Amino acid sequence: MATMTIRNIDDQLKARLRVQAAKHGRSMEDEARDILRTALSTEPASGQTLVDDIRALFEPLGGVDLEVPPRDAVPDPIDFGS
Repeated sequence: MATMTIRNIDDQLKARLRVQAAKHGRSMEDEARDILRTALSTEPASGQTLVDDIRALFEPLGGVDLEVPPRDAVPDPIDFGS
């Protein structure tokens, strides 16, 4: 088993954790462990990537054809002269 230390926890957050642990009849450490286990045990809702989710949201609205401007020649680098 691994050990983890969490630093710089807000006093209010620690107090809320203490109260919630007491309500559940366990230590703050056990409560924090249960919170992490619960939060990380769920799978993503869609199972898709963010790109797939965005595409599914906007694809029904239709696409937009944009005019691609012609490319200019690459300018010569600036000579700062010596």
